Amino acid sequence: MGQIILEKVSKTFGDVEVIPPLDLTIQDGEFTVFVGPSGCGKSTLLRLIAGLEDMTSGTLKIDGVDATHVPPAKRGLAMVFQSYALYPHMSVRKNIAFPMRMAGVDKAEQDRRIEQAAAALNLTDYLERRPGQLSGGQRQRVAIGRAIVREPEAFLFDEPLSNLDAALRVGMRLEISELHKRLETTMIYVTHDQVEAMTMADKIVVLRAGFIEQVGSPLELYHKPRNSFVAGFIGSPKMNLIEGPEAAKHDAHSIGIRPEHIDVTDSDGLWQGKVAVAEHLGSDTFFHVHGTGLGETLTVRATGELGYKHGDTIHLTPRADQIHRFDASGLRME
Repeated sequence: MGQIILEKVSKTFGDVEVIPPLDLTIQDGEFTVFVGPSGCGKSTLLRLIAGLEDMTSGTLKIDGVDATHVPPAKRGLAMVFQSYALYPHMSVRKNIAFPMRMAGVDKAEQDRRIEQAAAALNLTDYLERRPGQLSGGQRQRVAIGRAIVREPEAFLFDEPLSNLDAALRVGMRLEISELHKRLETTMIYVTHDQVEAMTMADKIVVLRAGFIEQVGSPLELYHKPRNSFVAGFIGSPKMNLIEGPEAAKHDAHSIGIRPEHIDVTDSDGLWQGKVAVAEHLGSDTFFHVHGTGLGETLTVRATGELGYKHGDTIHLTPRADQIHRFDASGLRME
């Protein structure tokens, strides 16, 4: 079991309220991602759940039991940080075993858990090596293995991939997702990278200035963002937001259209502009278009290789069924 419920949980540092009272339920076995810009409170919220920060008010329940004042070590949670925090003089085996030794787990049980964790994380051949002999991705797997052997109710990940290069991040993203499927254990994962959120989560919690802006599946947030903030944050590249006369035509304060929902032609488009930058990726081409009369630069994502270059005039047409409408307060309009 690993259900976690937050009821009117808040956090204040001095006179600054960083987490206004919020409610959130994370179901047993769910992979929930906290996402938002820097300073939005996502790591603070994770630390409140872990018990590494004291809540100013509210209640935390783990599997129906009030854990608000339970010490971190007794909450049944295991945390994986951005820093691997491995002991350099110890072998991988001893690093993984360390929390069990501290908890007084007998040697035979330690060995069983270590072998299981190593097999799940492809570390069996590295158990006698020291951290200095491992790659960054392997070190992070050791840190995850150290959490697995505690057999926690839930795993808490605080931006665990931030120190890895792009290729390793992709690989570790897949490994953590596969690990979740095998263990079927609740996981809460903090990241500022919305691509990680979209590809890994069962449920995404979008935070801004300590407030929960929206909770839902990745596709719910993509197709039906609750407001213009979520619309602009979820998606890569982010949604184009347009105000003024064009929005007024749709009886809205602003409209949003994702880069992949704009068709590109040589002529006869609804909008016209000049290519400022063309990013040719092979499978896709991104165009950043100026001079459309719509305000800021428009970003357009086209499938395949299109030959337009800097200075070329292109014509753009948004797909009518993919236009999102927002009112003056930024809320979605149906």
